[in-house]
Amino acid sequence: MPEDREVAQSWCGTTTSTTGQHRGCASHVRVLELLLARTVHVIDPFLQTQERTVGLISIAGVLSVNQELCLTMWSVWCAGEEKRVGTRTVVVGHRPVSEADAYVAQKFCDNRIVSSKYTLWNFLPKNLFEQFRRIANFYFLIIFLVQVIVDTPTSPVTSGLPLFFVITVTAIKQGYEDWLRHRADNEVNKSNVSIVENAKQVQKESEKIKVGDIVEVKADETFPCDLIFLASSSVDGTCYVTTASLDGESNFKTHYAVRDTTVLCTDEAIDALTATIECEQPQPDLYKFVGRITIYRSNQEPVARSLGPENLLLKGATLKNTKKIYGVAVYTGMETKMALNYQGKSQKRSAVEKSINAFLIVYLCILLSKATVCTTLKYVWQSNPFNDEPWYNEKTKKERETFKVLRMFTDFLSFMVLFNFIIPVSMYVTVEMQKFLGSFFISWDKEMYDEEIKEGALVNTSDLNEELGQVEYVFTDKTGTLTENSMEFIECCIDGHKYKDCISEVDGFSQTDGPLKCYGKAEKSREELFLRALCLCHTVQIKEADQVDGLIGHPERKYTYISSSPDEIALVKGAEKYGFTFLGLQNDFMKIRNQKNETEMYQLLHVLNFDPVRRRMSVIVRTTTGKLLLFCKGADSSIFPRVQQEEIQQTKVHVDRNAMDGYRTLCVAFKELTQKEYNKIDKQLSEAKMALQDREEKMAKVFEDTEADMHLIGATAVEDRLQEQSAETIEALHAAGMKVWVLTGDKMETAKSTCYACRLFQTSTELLELTVKTVGESERKEDRLHELLMEYHKKLIQDVPKNRGGLKRSWTLSQEYGLIIDGSTLSLILNPSQDFSSSNYKNIFLQICLKCTAVLCCRMAPLQKAQIVRMVKNTKGSPITLSIGDGANDVSMILEAHVGIGIKGKEGRQASRNSDYAVPKFKHLRKLLLAHGHLYYVRIAHLVQYFFYKNLCFILPQFLYQFFCGFSQQPLYDAAYLTMYNICFTSLPILAYSLLEQHITIDRLTADPQLYMKVSDNAMLQWRPFLYWTFLGAFEGLVFFFGAYFLFQNSSLEDNGKVFGNWTFGTIVFTVLVFTVTLKLALDTRFWTWMNHFVIWGSLAFYVFFSFFWGGVIWPFLKQQRIFKKYKREKSSEQQEGT
Repeated sequence: MPEDREVAQSWCGTTTSTTGQHRGCASHVRVLELLLARTVHVIDPFLQTQERTVGLISIAGVLSVNQELCLTMWSVWCAGEEKRVGTRTVVVGHRPVSEADAYVAQKFCDNRIVSSKYTLWNFLPKNLFEQFRRIANFYFLIIFLVQVIVDTPTSPVTSGLPLFFVITVTAIKQGYEDWLRHRADNEVNKSNVSIVENAKQVQKESEKIKVGDIVEVKADETFPCDLIFLASSSVDGTCYVTTASLDGESNFKTHYAVRDTTVLCTDEAIDALTATIECEQPQPDLYKFVGRITIYRSNQEPVARSLGPENLLLKGATLKNTKKIYGVAVYTGMETKMALNYQGKSQKRSAVEKSINAFLIVYLCILLSKATVCTTLKYVWQSNPFNDEPWYNEKTKKERETFKVLRMFTDFLSFMVLFNFIIPVSMYVTVEMQKFLGSFFISWDKEMYDEEIKEGALVNTSDLNEELGQVEYVFTDKTGTLTENSMEFIECCIDGHKYKDCISEVDGFSQTDGPLKCYGKAEKSREELFLRALCLCHTVQIKEADQVDGLIGHPERKYTYISSSPDEIALVKGAEKYGFTFLGLQNDFMKIRNQKNETEMYQLLHVLNFDPVRRRMSVIVRTTTGKLLLFCKGADSSIFPRVQQEEIQQTKVHVDRNAMDGYRTLCVAFKELTQKEYNKIDKQLSEAKMALQDREEKMAKVFEDTEADMHLIGATAVEDRLQEQSAETIEALHAAGMKVWVLTGDKMETAKSTCYACRLFQTSTELLELTVKTVGESERKEDRLHELLMEYHKKLIQDVPKNRGGLKRSWTLSQEYGLIIDGSTLSLILNPSQDFSSSNYKNIFLQICLKCTAVLCCRMAPLQKAQIVRMVKNTKGSPITLSIGDGANDVSMILEAHVGIGIKGKEGRQASRNSDYAVPKFKHLRKLLLAHGHLYYVRIAHLVQYFFYKNLCFILPQFLYQFFCGFSQQPLYDAAYLTMYNICFTSLPILAYSLLEQHITIDRLTADPQLYMKVSDNAMLQWRPFLYWTFLGAFEGLVFFFGAYFLFQNSSLEDNGKVFGNWTFGTIVFTVLVFTVTLKLALDTRFWTWMNHFVIWGSLAFYVFFSFFWGGVIWPFLKQQRIFKKYKREKSSEQQEGT
């Protein structure tokens, strides 16, 4: 293994002492022990201990002579394991462990960041390849090639020019965006960075940093690559950083230098460091890192320290409130976590996109049908001996002799080209522009701007705007989403005795908030132990500020508590309110001030960090008297199984009562450790922290063993108030036909109380419970679960009328039902024992859920939240799901849902960063769905239907004209009109409509949620409205053609009696077509702005101007040119005959 090789190197005399002498051969013993252990394991695992000892002495005699042989053999034995582990080894400062060894630098990528897609040389081919991967673009490319190769009735310009326009516009847009990325990359790559080399600072460009370089970063500078934090200007070896550019969090985060290198805060000292770092291969998770550093000192044994996320400074983060730091580069360039996070989330497809593809297939079938009919009728018509091809389309003798099947195929292709405009080439571009430009209206909405955080709504993807108007199921987190996530300490319980407000001065506590309300009384020592636990068991940091009291003139110290968990801040403030004040952590010592204003010191030995699986956290501290204490706090379901059972009952009563009142509850426990127990725990934790593989699993195992056989002290109650208008928003979503599910990790009673407060559950709602309380924890729990599932299923089937629409929305129920389920019961349903059928459980449970108007899932792990969303999303009917949350534990369900909404909350920005949309508050969801979602869907649905309608109107007269020209493939319209119809004459009005139309005012949409149901279930893109638009287009196409035909078939255009020609007839049909489809859109417009007037009347005016210009100037000129060319051709032929 890599770690073993480093141990071997360190014990083989590879570090030079200050006198220049290597360590003696006696230090080879450790290497030989390791070698022997592996050798014996491979050669003969059954060797006895004595035989191994003899072998050790024999091998020692040989290998002590040649240390290089030792390392070589070690490399052989470790090669397989090194490959298995999959780590990288970094030599700090490129300084080899032994000066006698030749240093061969490993090859890692440079620090050049490349966020651009193209280069000057590959832009054209790569961009064209990407664009023609789209089916529509590839289809029109094929049509263009057919026009070029085959003798088609229309010029290749008619399809080539629109395709060229679409491809060019897209290429310019993508090229400009990529140029901006190139410029941003160069700014980063060419920036100057300070590198420590030979005890001096050298200025290099950022792109020239190599893995292993020691980098100095000063205050307010960004880290140029991912660095292991070695030392800083701070005495305690800490630094503060902001990661706003990475995860949007603007608060300061504390990082810690490696313990043994904190004193190396000068160029000379840091350059003299000899160390190697082993760490995991690059991976994109910003919050995970596993590594180990081995430090080699002269004439001393190597020191190994574990490395975690707190030691890693990420590229893109900014150093704050610290003069300078030193770090060693471990990941550079495209292997940094920031670069690895460039990769976007998996692409989500909206229901509208699926409908467009279905409609395209229908119109493609119509196109094939038209081409087939015309090809067939052409040869039927020509089969009559009296009917031959028109003289102007007469074939040469060679063409007549061509194989008939080939002629039929080329004719079929020609008709395909003639009718290909039924597929709208510009629709894709218009849809993309509508989505992109329309997304700005969400960001610009002032009503969705929050004054508290000074931010508004954010659109991370514009591809799902219309999906906001189709949501059927809303899955929401509770804490920080429905509630403020602003915690206030309310009361506590110590040894079963309730304490509220504050403790009196008689008991030694500060009386600042009124008299003590004490319901019974615990022992004084237990009260103090409980409050000390609140002061010590946390990860809160202190930000200090000196203020001068204007009256007295002495500085008064003010403390600001900083933590990623608002619960911890509330508990520390609660302890301060009761007389115990946390004063901060310095040099691994936690200071608190007790009720007597005395300062107490506790050495912080270990922190067993909180995780959502354990649902608890612990600290191990040593008092000044040498006593070892473990304090633990966590959820009651996590603490109660790990304490003495006789201590639970009285505290449990208070915990349940507080939960029913809607408070967040935590239980506090402790145990005293002997030195022997601590040594064992310390060894296990050290070994687990040093592991490079499965570190988290090994740490969890140690935590599980350590946090056992504790003593319960008491519990806390913290209030988390509902967000403003949360209840009104949920009522509006219910009225709009959406079902709201709350997925939370909180205790059932707390979550249940919150659901009543936010009106998810009404007083008339009958609640069905599938929890540990109803199912039980006995061996028969699966039998009991099955009984409850069948009972609830029977009740719902009888009471709830069948909904003919499957999952369609219907709220005409005789009785509203709500379901409550906890995480353990859900696991039982999704993963039952072998005696029970998982699919049967799951199907019955899903049917029950879908019949309920509201569902509460409590005690949920993050992955269980995603499982719930996936289960509903994959149900028959594929209902549109939306997930909304504010914390990292909500990311999985946000990514799983069709639409993910992140709350810009107090638990970081991971949720908003991984979401499709981000809003400041839960109340903004109401307008986002009921107003913006409704309008976006109506607009894009009308856009899609209108495009197909106007193109069917356009191409049907072309089809009908073939019956009057002997199916000769003669186009009805001039090539210029064919080319510009979709690009210039009819595209801008529908684009403006799809951006600005408000068929119902926003205020009314927000106030009347039932309007949302009128467009739900993709109502405007179902087959019925599609057929309506199709038949409307077909009818109007018939009217355009035959109306002009019957009105002008015998009319003369000029005074000399010249009748209408085919081009004149086609122009009349085309003029009526353009005016009709444009004026129809004007009639459909309900919300007029200056932009609508400009594009509608401007498009018509432009068409009139273009027609006069083309027909009156360009066309006569081209006609004269053709006559002149024909005259010259005849003249030249006469001259040739004369000669």
